[in-house]
Amino acid sequence: MRYLTNIYVLTCAFTFTLWNNIQPTVEDEFIANYSSSLLTNVPKTIPVCTQVLDLSHNRISGLSISEFIHLSDLQVLNLSHNLITVLDFSVFIFNENLEYLDLSHNNISKVSCLTLASLRHLDLSFNKFTALPICQEFGNMFHLEYLGLSATMVQTSDFRYIKHLQLHTVFLNLGNFSLYEPQSLTVLTTRNLHIAFAANQNFIFSLLYDGMCTSENLKIVNLRYTLSYKDFPSPSLMLLKKIKTTTLTLEAVDLQWAIILQIFMLIWCSPVEHLTVRNLTFRGPLEELTEYAFQPLLSSVEQLISLDGSMKALTLEHVRNKVYYFNQEILYRQFSEMNIANLTIADAYMPHMLCPNRTSSFQYLNFSHNALTDELFQNCGTLADLKLLILQKNKFESLRKVSFMTSRMKSLTYLDMSNNLLRHDGAGVQCQWAESLAELDLSSNQLVDAVFECLPANIQKLSLRNNHISNVPSRVTELKSLEELNLASNRLADLPGCGGFTSLQFLNVEMNSILTPSADFFQSCPRVRELQAGHNPFQCSCELQAFIQLERRSGGKLFGWPAAYVCEYPEGLRGTELKDFHLSPLACNTTLLLVTALLLTLLLVAAVAFLCIYLDVPWYVRMTWQWTQTKRRAWHNPPADQEAILQFHAFISYSERDSLWVKNELIPNLERGEGSVQLCQHERNFIPGKSIVENIINCIEKSYRSIFVLSPNFVQSEWCHYELYFAHHKLFSENSNSLILILLEPIPPYLIPARYHKLKALMAKRTYMEWPKERSKRALFWANLRAAISINLPISSEANE
Repeated sequence: MRYLTNIYVLTCAFTFTLWNNIQPTVEDEFIANYSSSLLTNVPKTIPVCTQVLDLSHNRISGLSISEFIHLSDLQVLNLSHNLITVLDFSVFIFNENLEYLDLSHNNISKVSCLTLASLRHLDLSFNKFTALPICQEFGNMFHLEYLGLSATMVQTSDFRYIKHLQLHTVFLNLGNFSLYEPQSLTVLTTRNLHIAFAANQNFIFSLLYDGMCTSENLKIVNLRYTLSYKDFPSPSLMLLKKIKTTTLTLEAVDLQWAIILQIFMLIWCSPVEHLTVRNLTFRGPLEELTEYAFQPLLSSVEQLISLDGSMKALTLEHVRNKVYYFNQEILYRQFSEMNIANLTIADAYMPHMLCPNRTSSFQYLNFSHNALTDELFQNCGTLADLKLLILQKNKFESLRKVSFMTSRMKSLTYLDMSNNLLRHDGAGVQCQWAESLAELDLSSNQLVDAVFECLPANIQKLSLRNNHISNVPSRVTELKSLEELNLASNRLADLPGCGGFTSLQFLNVEMNSILTPSADFFQSCPRVRELQAGHNPFQCSCELQAFIQLERRSGGKLFGWPAAYVCEYPEGLRGTELKDFHLSPLACNTTLLLVTALLLTLLLVAAVAFLCIYLDVPWYVRMTWQWTQTKRRAWHNPPADQEAILQFHAFISYSERDSLWVKNELIPNLERGEGSVQLCQHERNFIPGKSIVENIINCIEKSYRSIFVLSPNFVQSEWCHYELYFAHHKLFSENSNSLILILLEPIPPYLIPARYHKLKALMAKRTYMEWPKERSKRALFWANLRAAISINLPISSEANE
């Protein structure tokens, strides 16, 4: 049934729904929400300009004019779920624009009336009225569309003041009901009538009969009857001429089988086109209705349903059968032979349904949430007009048998087989589907890759969501008409190709196992307009860069971008959106990376070679090797101690071009006189047979100091460089202060070769002695030099000799 379809009423209902969980506060200039605020009185701080006011779910017990007098613009007022006991409509006398007033779910038992001319919606249901609270003043509310009432008794005179009103909806809450005067409801003029009867009382069937004679759309809740079938008030045949209802909804129905059949026969013969029964329980006992009497009743039903009637759609939802000792096949036969277009039997534990004996008028069948198996409608050729078939949540197992079930349904366009136990292992088994089938839902089954061998040739929309598909085989039957394919929640490792789906436009592969989707997807699937590939465990690496570039070129074809596309691997990038993931071209181009690494290696080799040449590294390596070898030989024949090694006060290193100064000045001045100094000179102290390098090292090791005569000639001598290198090495290895530098002639810096960096360092950090040109200063020069090398040499065997 369509209740509250008026736009104004829907708007108000939607507004109140939004308020349910909002804190008590003034929402804006025109809407004030004070619901669920534990209020005992109407607040005095309500803004004057308020148009919508919600005071529901509080503890307000009384109302006064002073609380609403300043709200002249008020249009919507919700006072439901409070503790109001007395209602005086004069409270709203100054609220001339009031259109929506909800006072349901209070404790109101007494009403003082006043005409509210602008009122469209008035709800007084779920209160404590004994009689219906309909005042004479209600008859002047010509704009009234919705009226909600409650009472424990209903009489014909109750509606006399409003019988002329053209109401849209009337809602009657009849809790603790005690009296209904027949024909009372027929006085009303309303399009929709909703009756909520007491849940724990035997239903008064006059309400059903009169309600069907009152409104086009009738809804009744709580039809429960526990008395004997003999006491059931069967409807009269005269009633059929008065029935106006075309849409009937019955909820929470608990009746005996015989009573249900009686009511059904009435409805079938009436103008009712749409019958919906929810939460239906049919029960016994059938002791009072013998099988002899019960069988004719079923026969009467069978005769009726074979005739053309007004009914177009029957819906039975949440059905529970508590009668077990009659042949249920009779019941299935009644359903299968119904001459209606739409039949729904959902959640009824129904294990089977018979094929109609004659060509059926069924166009829509919904048998979801039952216990149907593969034997349903096998070899059934009487459902030629069936267009939509819904069989979800049943116990079907064979996809092949499902295909044969549809093969003779010449008009079938939609089939829902989701949430079953369907399997298909292939093995060359042929499937035969209805050629007209355009949309097929096989989601939430146990299908694997072989399912693509058993699909309708003309299918346009196919859902294989939540199965066990790991790959779409390249060699599949061509589905040239397929436009939409849903493969979400499977086990795919990559995007499928479109070799067999030339018309594919929409593809959903969300929630699979796709790490790096193929970047050439849109090239192989040029007609695809939308791809849903989000919520996959993407591995953010170089391979994914191409897919990200694909999104930028596709022009918005990736549904859910960017929020649904997030890195899962590696761990450090988990949670990063793909749009924020970037790698340099160098990191992802192997050829470029190798070329770059090769160039860098060549540059490094060239730089090292240049430095080696510039710094004379080979020479230093060679000298280090010579020094190491000499040290190794000395280690095999170690002296007693260090003091025994020293034989000379100083070793003299000089250029051959400066030999005259050394022989004529240096040696004579140091070796003459008392305490003469013993000098080591290569001409007289080098041992024949040994290499020059080894003689140099030995002389430096046996000398307390090493004197270097520096001049431009010195830096040009290769052997002087050797001697300086080994002396400098001794300086650091023995942590001694053994070097004495004598600057014979100034050396311009540009004359010192680059490899003489040790000499540059020594001259920069150490104090050197400069040979004075004035003769008067030379005596001091010799004295300082003699003091620098003064030491008592140990007496060696060589000296004794």
